Amino acid sequence: MEYKKIKPKKIYEEVAEAIHEMIRSGKIKPGERLDSVQQLAENFHVGRSAIREALSALKAMGLVEMRQGEGTFVKEFDASQVSFPLSTAILMNKDDIRNLLELRKIIEGGTAAAAAVRRTPSQLMNIEKALEEMKTAHGNEELGEKADYHFHLAIAGAAQNPLLTGLMEQVSNLMVETMKETRRVWLFSKETTTDRLYEEHLRIYRAIQSQNSDEARQAMLTHLENVEEILDKYLESAPSY
Repeated sequence: MEYKKIKPKKIYEEVAEAIHEMIRSGKIKPGERLDSVQQLAENFHVGRSAIREALSALKAMGLVEMRQGEGTFVKEFDASQVSFPLSTAILMNKDDIRNLLELRKIIEGGTAAAAAVRRTPSQLMNIEKALEEMKTAHGNEELGEKADYHFHLAIAGAAQNPLLTGLMEQVSNLMVETMKETRRVWLFSKETTTDRLYEEHLRIYRAIQSQNSDEARQAMLTHLENVEEILDKYLESAPSY
């Protein structure tokens, strides 16, 4: 039997973990200034070099910022800066596209449900505007793609959760590229038409309009499952890439 080798932690790593835990638990709050390097060294009973390395590690993680002449401060949380480690570069094979569609179902089903409960009249108008753009873009592939994207992003905004909006923006390039391919396959499929695509979005909108969260979730999932089914047939027949 092979055992994983346990590497001893360096002193600065232990210090960084301790400060990280204090931030996570709320003992040190966003915007607060940390003690000086000298004071931290005395508190942790370590050398100043270990403190400096720990602070550098925390800075690299985006947890603290160092201000010249002022000290080290815990950074304010900004939902729009939450990163999502995906880029169009990974969208290179069939499994990646299927994984993205699965991700969209997980995220957007709940987003639609939340939007149905929380949407304001103005946010509902934004969704309706994108829906109208989809209708008037009939036959114009580029405009249809933009309207499709605006529709889904408007729903994320109506959910009133900055993390959702930030996440949707982070994957926007992937979404646009997938929607582009999905719409292209959809438009040329014998089984479906742009009218069906519009009707599915209309059902999502009406569920959000009536503030029926369960119906909104199901309408979104049904739409994305239909997209997945059509795209799946395309991927099965398409050459590997």
